[in-house]
Amino acid sequence: MADLEINNLHVSAEEKQILKGLNLEVSRGEVHALMGPNGSGKSTLANSIMGHPSLEVTDGTIGFLGEDITEAAPDERSRAGLFMAFQYPVAVPGVTVAKYLRMIVNAHREARGEPEIKIKDFARMTREAMELMDVPQEFSSRYLNDGFSGGEKKRMEMLQMALLEPKIAVLDETDSGLDIDALRTVAEGVNRFSGPDMGVLIITHYQRILHMVKPDKVHVMYEGRIVKQGGPELVSELEEKGYGWIKEEVAAAA
Repeated sequence: MADLEINNLHVSAEEKQILKGLNLEVSRGEVHALMGPNGSGKSTLANSIMGHPSLEVTDGTIGFLGEDITEAAPDERSRAGLFMAFQYPVAVPGVTVAKYLRMIVNAHREARGEPEIKIKDFARMTREAMELMDVPQEFSSRYLNDGFSGGEKKRMEMLQMALLEPKIAVLDETDSGLDIDALRTVAEGVNRFSGPDMGVLIITHYQRILHMVKPDKVHVMYEGRIVKQGGPELVSELEEKGYGWIKEEVAAAA
């Protein structure tokens, strides 16, 4: 049984059906890439996994660690071990990075029945994670994502992932619009933390991050469904030929 199991998932937004019977399995120790042209439903899938309230699951299920979480609230999913890095992380003026990080760490500790982390232990853990992700220590006193560059926002996402140690991390087009240094930061975070204890689903329509992070499995999404699957060689094929041949295959099979 996979850690994350999505079965026959149908999802609508504002009465428009976007996901149309999608199936996907991701487990710890695996890196999956989900690719596809714009408008194929990739971000809708990411938000459905995390339980975005604007989306309605009309059929199918989302299972995580053997539990049906289709109706679970986003914070429950996060505490259970799901993590999502957003394409456009929001700024939270007035809330410092340190305060935010301590809040989310304690929320996860509470879910595990553990006491709040001691301030000195939190400071040490955060300092070590910041050094690991090349995040300047002065970030701690800045307001979360307020005035951050694109690269700084991505470092913050990877820092959160390092501190929370999720079982499955979903990166929703987190490589969009990044310069090469910021892209390398994201790739290094994935390569460093993916392994036996964490699986990763990278959602992208670019190939460049997949030159730095080698996926075990590649899935191609089109019109709300996964229509093709393969290994890393599929990335090279898409880079060479684009998505036109995928559309032609789908049309021919209809």
